Amino acid sequence: MVARTAQLLGGLLAFALSMAMLLHSGQGAMPWDVLHQGVALRTGWGIGAVVMASSALVLLMWIPLRQRPGVGTVVNVIVIGLTIGPVLALLERILPDPGLVTAVALAVGGVVVNGLATAAYLGVHLGPGPRDGLMTGLVRQTGWPVRRVKTLIEITVVLAGWALGGTLGWATALFAVGVGPVVQVALPWFDRAGRRATRGSDRASCAEASAGGLDESGMRA
Repeated sequence: MVARTAQLLGGLLAFALSMAMLLHSGQGAMPWDVLHQGVALRTGWGIGAVVMASSALVLLMWIPLRQRPGVGTVVNVIVIGLTIGPVLALLERILPDPGLVTAVALAVGGVVVNGLATAAYLGVHLGPGPRDGLMTGLVRQTGWPVRRVKTLIEITVVLAGWALGGTLGWATALFAVGVGPVVQVALPWFDRAGRRATRGSDRASCAEASAGGLDESGMRA
């Protein structure tokens, strides 16, 4: 349980870091943050408050999808909501004025780090975050692959955020189409339940389930 908790917290902190990397790059925020920015502009709320409020609303969308929250779901909301501000401030202090090359590296790195972070906290099977629970619920209900569902969600929220006045750039588009494949590739690396099953005696059955089934979070393997 200690290892799972460490992986969960590490994944969530990495997720907050990826958000900060994209925001600080100035090349475009990740799609959900474009929406958060738009809502913050309309309401006057801080970005952290908007993130937590939107998390609560997304959790309501879990009900028709029959998604069940877990400990990791609650921890996700708390950790990311409380750490995104300090992480962004630290990054701004370390790199107060990034040049173009550094900004591009921050943006591309943010996309990769986000995909790895998402796979890390999903892989402990303690409950997905609100937005990824929406993704896994839709995967379960539609039977579509993760990359398609993830990409459709990201495109939808970025358009809504842009309509509300949120800022976007080429990095936003890269995130929308790139993070889903990263999650799908990385998830087996962090899937602790899958690794335990593989070490069991019925390796052939595990391979068959991995090829065509859904894991307990609703993620197509």
